[in-house]
Amino acid sequence: MTAITSRANPQFQALRQLATRPSAWREQGRVWLEGEHLVSAALARGVMLEQLVLADTLDAATRATFGAQRELRLAAPLFEALSSLPSPAHVGAVVALPPASAIDPLAPTVVLDRVQDAGNVGSILRSAAALGWPQVIALKGTAALWSPKVLRAGMGAHFGLRLIDAAESDVLDALQVPLLATTPHGGLTLGHDALPHPCAWVLGHEGQGVAPELMARCAHQVRIPQPGGEESLNVAAAAAICLFLGGGGDVGGV
Repeated sequence: MTAITSRANPQFQALRQLATRPSAWREQGRVWLEGEHLVSAALARGVMLEQLVLADTLDAATRATFGAQRELRLAAPLFEALSSLPSPAHVGAVVALPPASAIDPLAPTVVLDRVQDAGNVGSILRSAAALGWPQVIALKGTAALWSPKVLRAGMGAHFGLRLIDAAESDVLDALQVPLLATTPHGGLTLGHDALPHPCAWVLGHEGQGVAPELMARCAHQVRIPQPGGEESLNVAAAAAICLFLGGGGDVGGV
């Protein structure tokens, strides 16, 4: 166990960059997990912790629940300086950045086209993991999948998915399942018309939607009925509806 009380400590400085700079995970080749839930989710999936980071205010029983071989103890004010949460959890960990996944051409897939809000991206990953869509391809322009904000919003979903980050659109050539995208007008109607399974749902930019060149690659355009009369849905909400009703698992597919 190593204890740190100074902000000038090099280990603390590296951790602070990892926790607060969006691109630090790429530079360091590792990611920061903040909070007991996220750390526990990684452990449950068999992820090895490079380092467990704990506030020195935690009791011995809490520390023992994680069973890490390498433990870094921070003075509570230092841990709070790492945290972006209103109420810091005083538990975190560093794990190695997983190697890039190869595309499974036949897997039910979610394709993210320039979805820029980290909260939306993390929420979509949670829906994908919960509803049986094992593969997510994030095209360039999408919020980085392993950034701290997306990790927090994903709540552990990352560790149950095959993730392809910052991909060029030509990687979609490897998919052997049809692409589907939502449209506000025309097309098939979700929950009414039969949809192919497996398939790949394409989810687009919050304001601009799916890029025209990507929409042209889709086998089907699908409309989500909105009897309440709203013009559109938040992309994360639309994703949850599509993944539940539109070809995932045994629901809605043909």
